[in-house]
Amino acid sequence: MPELPEVEVVRRGLEPYLRGRRIDAVTVNHERAVRRHVAGERDFAAGLRGRRIESVSRRGKYLWMPLDDGRALVAHLGMSGQLLLPPPDQPDGAHLRVRLSLSGADRDLRFVDQRTFGGLFIDELVADGAGGRVPASVSHIARDPLDPLFDDRAFSRALRSRDSGVKRALLDQSLISGIGNIYADEALWRSRLHYDRAARTLSARQVAELLGHARDVMREALAEGGTSFDDLYVDVNGSSGYFDRSLRAYGREGEPCERCGRPIVREPFMNRSSYRCPSCQRRPRSV
Repeated sequence: MPELPEVEVVRRGLEPYLRGRRIDAVTVNHERAVRRHVAGERDFAAGLRGRRIESVSRRGKYLWMPLDDGRALVAHLGMSGQLLLPPPDQPDGAHLRVRLSLSGADRDLRFVDQRTFGGLFIDELVADGAGGRVPASVSHIARDPLDPLFDDRAFSRALRSRDSGVKRALLDQSLISGIGNIYADEALWRSRLHYDRAARTLSARQVAELLGHARDVMREALAEGGTSFDDLYVDVNGSSGYFDRSLRAYGREGEPCERCGRPIVREPFMNRSSYRCPSCQRRPRSV
């Protein structure tokens, strides 16, 4: 799944091109791509035609485009969804699901999704409690650590009240958003914490350090275009990020830890994998 840096790379690519554009036409090539729009494919297309895109916004991994009628076009990228602005002469390809033709533009916005787990839908905007507006479907999602309004102290109190392991808590989008499996492992490696360390046993200083490392690793990933292990995670021009070259733990099973030289290990975790250094990130005695 794309995580915060990958989605933010897409948002930054879309924003300058889409802001202020009107949607002239909508073509839906695959009904699964708009299945989350419960009123159906025709209502989806009719609801977008003639609307102006006011900006491109994000919270955690969620991306949306506020429209001039008080609603928003929400994009859920799923595992393989891509929002692209390709050159006009580029062929559509077999996995084009939705096309938006834009006023005064030589490029269309194309939603491409090989596995069709992602999708687009229109949603109402609601107040977020801080003077902003978010889609109703996103309102339960916590702010992410790169959000200027993220409350470090409130997060620390909430995290330290949890009995679950610290990584499980980091993946809880109602507590903190945008941190997925890759960046959780990287932040925990930098913090020298085992993923099953009980969150309630962390000190305020340790939480602050962990949060700082999470921010650092995601900002570094942003600077390198995100993490791309295949050609599914790309920016709006179809280019892959290269932060995978800078990962210190995730995906490095058997390679030496950069701190101590012990081989990185991979262990099962919540139907996926966790990567850690067995020396720097020792297993808690109670686990």
